[in-house]
Amino acid sequence: MKVMVFDVGGTEIKYSVMDEGLNRTDAGSVPTPQDTQEHFLDTLYALYSPHRDEVSGIAMALPGFVDTRTGFVSNGGALLYNTGTQVGQLVRERCGCPVTLENDGKAAALAELQAGALQGCCNAAVFIIGTGVGGGIIANGQLVRGIHFTAGEYSFVNTNADEWENTGKTMACQCSTTNLLQWYRARRGLPADAPMNGRQFFDAANAGEPEALEVLERFCKAVAVQIYNLTVLLDVEKVAIGGGISKQPLLLDSLRRVYAGLFASRGDSPYMIGLPRTEIVPCHFSSEANQVGALYACLHTVGRMD
Repeated sequence: MKVMVFDVGGTEIKYSVMDEGLNRTDAGSVPTPQDTQEHFLDTLYALYSPHRDEVSGIAMALPGFVDTRTGFVSNGGALLYNTGTQVGQLVRERCGCPVTLENDGKAAALAELQAGALQGCCNAAVFIIGTGVGGGIIANGQLVRGIHFTAGEYSFVNTNADEWENTGKTMACQCSTTNLLQWYRARRGLPADAPMNGRQFFDAANAGEPEALEVLERFCKAVAVQIYNLTVLLDVEKVAIGGGISKQPLLLDSLRRVYAGLFASRGDSPYMIGLPRTEIVPCHFSSEANQVGALYACLHTVGRMD
């Protein structure tokens, strides 16, 4: 069976035709519409239409609180035009085929649990660094969605109780690629809208630019503190890092070093005794984890695709 797979992000829509063996063909990406849901649906249809005769349906990973049973999105996350709408039904009506939906972070966690870096784990987590922060939690060897399908929504975690009203003090703002680049522009004295992407930042960091390395250190501490919190809350064995910048060895090396430093800085504290440390690993499927997880979600629920 072949399925049209979409990984809908805040910046781009990645797509491919994929079969059960995870073989991908006709892969590519287009910018995610930022204006209206109608434009979004038109974009999906334009990508799906050339393949309609070779696939059995659509499997999609997208941001927000996604009811995988009904296709209802109660909060669209990075794509607010999807909030409070039956996205699954709308895509099904536009494309005329079966559709399954999964939250993007949970899709990545499912991919890594089934065939990637988290195979065999009891408790683990996926941390997807992108336009926002996607996530997925594995508990007792199972993906946790939650009764309201909001489990693992790291973006909404507040990072400073003393500044509750400051929405910039959330994981979405503190631990995303968007914020990394924002901090770098500020450190370099560049305009807030100056063109910049993750590749340019890591070119500078890998070249040893002091400003880039300073920003990377700050960013890794923000992420490492949240991984520490996951360790305390869930006793996770592994945390798999995904998203485009997860392909950068410098990010993983810096993150592991900073995470270890959190424990070292409190080495004399009695209450730290016995507290485990998690293993920080890259997602096996890297930036394709969301697509692979969307396919697995589809295969596991194909009997009720309609």
